[in-house]
Amino acid sequence: MTSGGAAQVSGTRSFLPAVEGMRACAAIGVVITHVAFQTGHTTWSSGRLLGRFDLAVAVFFSLSGFLLWRGHAAAARGLRHTPPTGHYLRSRFVRIMPGYLVAVVLILLLFPDANADPVVWLANLTLTQIYVPLTLTSGLTQMWSLSVEFSFYLALPVLALLARRLPVRARIPALVILALASFAYGLIPISVPAGVNPLTWPPAFFSWFASGMVIAELTVTPVGRMHRLARRRVLMAAIALGAYLLAASPLAGPAGLAPGGLGQFLIKVSMGAVVAFALLAPLVLDAPDTPHRILGSTTMVTLGRWSYGLFVWHLAALAMVFPVIGEFPFNGHMPVVLVLTLVFGFAIAAVSYALIESPCRNALRRWERRHDVTPLDSSVTDAPEPAVAQ
Repeated sequence: MTSGGAAQVSGTRSFLPAVEGMRACAAIGVVITHVAFQTGHTTWSSGRLLGRFDLAVAVFFSLSGFLLWRGHAAAARGLRHTPPTGHYLRSRFVRIMPGYLVAVVLILLLFPDANADPVVWLANLTLTQIYVPLTLTSGLTQMWSLSVEFSFYLALPVLALLARRLPVRARIPALVILALASFAYGLIPISVPAGVNPLTWPPAFFSWFASGMVIAELTVTPVGRMHRLARRRVLMAAIALGAYLLAASPLAGPAGLAPGGLGQFLIKVSMGAVVAFALLAPLVLDAPDTPHRILGSTTMVTLGRWSYGLFVWHLAALAMVFPVIGEFPFNGHMPVVLVLTLVFGFAIAAVSYALIESPCRNALRRWERRHDVTPLDSSVTDAPEPAVAQ
């Protein structure tokens, strides 16, 4: 990391192995929270700690905010060209929709508990299930967070356009103010039909995206207090742990996947933003050019590459495990169920990446080369595979 007043440009490199490894860890966290629920461990003394692994969602949203915003942060300071919106939207669509659509079709056709009627099909195929009553169906309930993520993808070019009107010094304060303002979203009276929860809509989670966006801005600012804080990895780990424990307490809602009250939700969301920032900032702001021995390893980078497939398929993989071991859900056996779910889930994810995700991305690159629409700097639209939880 540079010293003094030098700009933090190294954090904007196109590929950061440790960030890819962090994505793998967060994907495993997603699996842990669902395995804990379906093996009945959320009713045990350790249930709050295991169930609160759903804060992996915050990490994934923060990763998206960081990786998708850093090109705009660099462009605002003249370090890069402004990311091209057309390429950005195409790359996001091709990155998530092919694998997602294949999963939706197969799970709705083959999953015994899906109970898919035309409304369920339409809502899931269009990623609008958080707005349509009772369409978060078995095997696909985790897709609520992908719906939120997709909304952020659509909103980001508008946010970037508005941010370009601000002085450079005002960009971070503006993001912080918007993040704090998002906490008041739950106070807005919204009339919704039964079976729809407006606290799963995108504005409720903007602070999680904003935590990564602020880190992206910090990568192109002179070294300051936050950069020096990020160097203190033990302290940042303690902050993340403290916020996690608070989020796992009764103050943040009941154990398991049951929703809490508005006050409890706000505590959970705010602590999620703290956890995400404390985990991601050291990887990016503290010597990002120095390889991370664990998170930057070949194994973790590979698992990170497959993390989106794990997110999409892990509930189907989890359903496969119980017949294999001859047990019913909510009857314990978490260690073996967790291991087998990860094995099955990553195996399906690897196939999905090789046969669907990677070929579709390569096809987009070939199309853009033929039509001469390759972005000026392709790294500005690199983004995390959106593996997000519950």
